Formats: sequence, C-alpha cells, structure tokens
Amino acid sequence: MADPASYRPQTGEIPTNPGVYRFRDPHGRVIYVGKAKNLRSRLNSYFANPAGLLPKTYAMVHTASSVEWTVVGSELESLQLEYTWIKEFTPRFNVMFRDDKTYPYLAVTMGEKYPRVQVMRGDRRKGTRYFGPYTAGAIRDTMDTLLRVFPVRSCSAGVLKRAEASGRPCLLGYIDKCAAPCVGRISAEDHRALAEDFCTFMGGEAKPFVNRLEREMAAAVAELDYERAARLRDDIVALKKVFERNAVVLAEGTDADVFALHEDELEAAVQVFHVRGGRIRGQRGWVVEKVEDSTTPELVEHLLQQVYGEEAGLQGRLPREVLVPAEPSNATELAQWLSGLRGARVDVRVPQRGDKAALMSTVRENAEHALKLHKSRRAGDLTMRSQALQELQEALELPVALLRIECFDISHVQGTNVVGSMVVVEDGLPKKSDYRKFAMTGAAANDDTAAMHDVLTRRFRHYLQEQAEMAAAAAKPAHQAALEAATAAAVADSTTPAPRSKFAYPPNLVVVDGGKPQVNAAARALAELGIEDVYVVGLAKRLEEVWLPDSDFPVILPRASAGLYLLQRIRDEAHRFAITFHRQKRGKAMTVSALDGVPGLGESKRKALLAEFGSVKGIKAATQEELTGAKGIGPSLAAAIVRHFTDDGGDDAVTVPAINMTTGEILDA
Repeated sequence: MADPASYRPQTGEIPTNPGVYRFRDPHGRVIYVGKAKNLRSRLNSYFANPAGLLPKTYAMVHTASSVEWTVVGSELESLQLEYTWIKEFTPRFNVMFRDDKTYPYLAVTMGEKYPRVQVMRGDRRKGTRYFGPYTAGAIRDTMDTLLRVFPVRSCSAGVLKRAEASGRPCLLGYIDKCAAPCVGRISAEDHRALAEDFCTFMGGEAKPFVNRLEREMAAAVAELDYERAARLRDDIVALKKVFERNAVVLAEGTDADVFALHEDELEAAVQVFHVRGGRIRGQRGWVVEKVEDSTTPELVEHLLQQVYGEEAGLQGRLPREVLVPAEPSNATELAQWLSGLRGARVDVRVPQRGDKAALMSTVRENAEHALKLHKSRRAGDLTMRSQALQELQEALELPVALLRIECFDISHVQGTNVVGSMVVVEDGLPKKSDYRKFAMTGAAANDDTAAMHDVLTRRFRHYLQEQAEMAAAAAKPAHQAALEAATAAAVADSTTPAPRSKFAYPPNLVVVDGGKPQVNAAARALAELGIEDVYVVGLAKRLEEVWLPDSDFPVILPRASAGLYLLQRIRDEAHRFAITFHRQKRGKAMTVSALDGVPGLGESKRKALLAEFGSVKGIKAATQEELTGAKGIGPSLAAAIVRHFTDDGGDDAVTVPAINMTTGEILDA
C-alpha cells in the first residue's frame, strides 16, 4: 500500500475555490471522484491524519498514488462535473447505484392511422401518449390484460403491412386481442375511438367502463346468452385487476418519485415508487455497497445524480416532486440541475406529515425487506466466491490476491475463421464490459499456440501503450493539465456517453484454455513485453489439469474444489464468448465473394463483370484487355483484377513459423 505522504500536495498548491478532485492508483485508474466547496480544506482532511480516517477512506488514500483537481466556477458546475467523471471512470471507491434499466412506459401511438399500443423506452415521440413508468413485468401484464377488453392494434408496422397485403390478420386478430383494422373488421375511425377509450381508462377513469360492462352482462343474462355474459364477466375482472394495481395513494394530479433507503455499515438498499396522477405506476430498487464513508444526505445526492443522470430525454418524464428521506447538503443546486433536465421546475424535499409521509414509510419498509433479502441470498454466494479465490491462490502458491482474472480462448473450424476471446472476472464475478474479441490473421491463424501468443501480445501491448500515454500526460505542467481538464469539462454534459476503456488495467492471473503448449506461449508473450507481475496458468479440458509455465507436471485440484469450479466456469465462459464470435465471423465469410478483395471494385462493377463473363471462373480466365470490355472497368482496375487472381504472394507472402508442440516455442525457420 502506498504512503499518502509520498503524493501529498503542498497546501499552498491547492486552491480554495470549489472544484472536483480525483484520486488515481499506481496503474493510473481513477479510484475516487469527489467535489468540494473548498478544495484545500477537503483535500487536507485526507492527509492531515490518515490513521484517524474511517476504514474505507483509509483504504482509499493508501491505495491511491496521486491526486489531481479541477477548479470550477460554482457548486452547480462541480455537481455536473463530478457526475460526468463518475459516469466515465466508474471509480471503485465511489457509491455506484447499478441498474441497467430505463423507465418503461406504456405508449399509444395516436399519430398513426391505426394507433398502436406498445412498451416504449427512451425519448418521447410526437403524437404518442405515455402512461407509466412501470416495472418491466407489470407493464407486460397490464398490456396483456387490457387488450382483451380494448383490442387495440399492438403489432409492428411490418406485421401490419403483411396482414393488409394477404388479407389475413395476425395471431392476435384470431384470438380476439386485436380488432384487426388491417383486414377491415373495424373501421379506422372506430379503431381510433377504441384507442381513445384505452387512453381514458389508463388515465384513471375506469368506473364508467366497468359500469357499462356490468350493464351489458346483465342484458346478456336476461337474454339467456350465458357465453357472452361469461366473457363480459372476465373482462370486468380484468379491468378491476388493473385498476386495483393502480390504486390512488396521493391526491389526483400528483406526480412524484418517492425515494427511501435502509442502510447498515456495509450496504444500503434503495426503493423508489413512481407516482403519476396520484397512482403508483411503477417501482424500482437497488442495493449498493458503501465503498465510501457516506452520510445519508450524501447517499441521497449520489442516488439522484445517477438515477436521473442515466435517463436520456427526461423532459416531461421527470416529475414535479422528488421526495427523499433526507435533504441533500446541496439541495438547491441539485434541484436546479434536475429542473434543467426536466425543462421545468423540480422540487426536492423531505415529506414531514400527511399522505406523502405515510407513503414514504411504506417505501422505507420495502427497502428494509429488500436489504434483508439481498443479504440472505448473497451470504452463501459471497462465501463461496471468497473460498474459491482463496483456494486457487493457495493451490497455485501465488503471493497476491486474485482480484482480477482474465481468461483467453481460441476458436476455429479446421483452421478457418480463427478468433480469440478474452473474458474478465473481478472478485469472482464476470465483468462483461471488459470482454474483448480478437480476429486472427497471418501466421497467428495457422496454429493454436501461435494464436494464443498473438492474442496475449496484442492485449498487453495495448496496456503498455495506455501506460505510456498516462505517463506522458502526467509529465505535462500542472497548469496545462488543469486547462485541458477544464476545457473538457466545459464541453461535457450529463448526456455525453462515457468513452469505453480499451483494455483497462492488468489482471493478477491469466488463464488460458489449453495445456502446456498454450501456457508456455502465453508466458513467452508476457516475457517478451517485459511484464513480470502477471501470473499464467492453463486449464486442460481432458483431465481438468492446471498447468504452470515451465512445469513438467500439472497441478491437480480436488474435483470438489471451489477453486477448480471457478476456473471451469471462467474457461467455459471464454469458450462460449469465442464460439459466438467465431459463428458471426463464419456466417459473414459464407457470403464473401472471390472478388471482394480487389481494391476499387464495388458492387455495381462486380455485377457488370459477372454479367459480361458469366462467372468468377470466366473472370479469372479473362485477359486484361478482355476485362476492359466490361462496363466501368478501366485499364488500371483490370490490371488489379488480374493481379488479384494471379499473385501467388511473392516476397510479401507470410512465412508460417515452425512450432514445438510440446513447449509451444516458435522455432526459427
């Protein structure tokens, strides 16, 4: 661990302005992003007495090796820049509320000739009415239930066109979940009226429809039409079911998101109820690990930053009120930022009494139950992952904890369409954002060990290039670096997508799919690049043996070993990822023409050649003068076509090296 005194900046160097600061580790990764009204006061608090810091803050300052800052003009700017950097760098010591879902809405496209009911995410569209947000499961259930009462079109434009052309409705038309305007069962005007009724019901006016159906059911019973009465009875039950799900909890016209959380020393559970028109339209939840020592107001601030910062096109969707369990320290700036996202005023406040406080209590109970459920489910999983990593470290006699493991695999069919894959596991869990694919060409495509050597070389060569770029950036004068950071912050906003990292930081362990040859090829690739702090093992499929570089005998892990099971899962995931990429590449290769490699020969000229000579065989047999007779083929392009089919490689041909299949060593030709 680093000594904070080794990188502590001089007090006089730190400005007293508001700004945002970043701590970096020895690999250049940003591990923490924070903001402050007074940068000097905040940063000095980290270094004045490190031993007196809380445990997680102590771990952060001892993991870091440098700190840098950017001065901004106001607290609002610091809020925006902090969010932008957290989104870009995903620092490990910042609280991250991870949720890959956007708000799903039930939408009715009233701007179309035949309005369509569908689930929509993303930006709002003109001429479309939205209801929600809902959870993904609830919205599908609601839509499916209502279509039996209001059979509005829900098919795509392509399905609609095919039905109109064939004169036959789709399956939904046959099972009475669509009125089938495509085949004239209902007129466009009547179908639009049906869609209007759907919107009226979703707007909260359910009682008139229920009363109407009850009258129709009574009339059907009076006429002894019991089958129709039974269908109407089922429709009434369906409407009441949906209506009860959206029961009124606040005053009509109230739009609010109600947040509550329940926390302990290590984790916090967050729940939010989305109230629209006084009704609960949806619910979401997160459980977050408290990797930084945050108070409840700070957790609320980070929560609102990330929940609303991740949503694109919030105008008209962000509610007028955001109810929180504790007022953030910068509530004024936060409300100003949210108002800018919504395009209208947003109030952030803590309910004290009345219906809103009662609803907040209900949301808090949900958060408490969510945290209990999370801990009960996670206890076994966390214990097994920790045991597997510990067993693996001890069995391989590695001096470092296995925080990051990367596994590589090669996939091909009889030497064709050779590809490589890299999958990443951190703390025993897959990190899919760091997965990478490699396409093999030249000598590397002719042998598994050569391909493995090439993949490892390319992966770690990129890492060394990134390290060199970071070192060059660190060597710049402080005023120049601050100017560049301020310029980047000025042009960035909350909707700017975070740039994808290339190859991130190095792993503690590299696992290759294969035995001794593949392991030695991987170890040689690392040695050639001068990388000595990354360990390599191979997992052979036949007996599930673990091979180490330059070892004559494998390590045999017990069949019931948690460490072996972890290696197998990582290896299988790398194999799955490689196979998927190989199938994609093979599928594309099956549609490749022999003429595709000719420079300057486009689609229209290829068609002209085939029309002139009848086949690729005829084109190959043609002379340069004959080729110029085809439409659009000039002398230079004709010469290129002749060279393409007659060139045998010459001096540019790639020589495939000899490989020792026992050691994996590439021998000199």
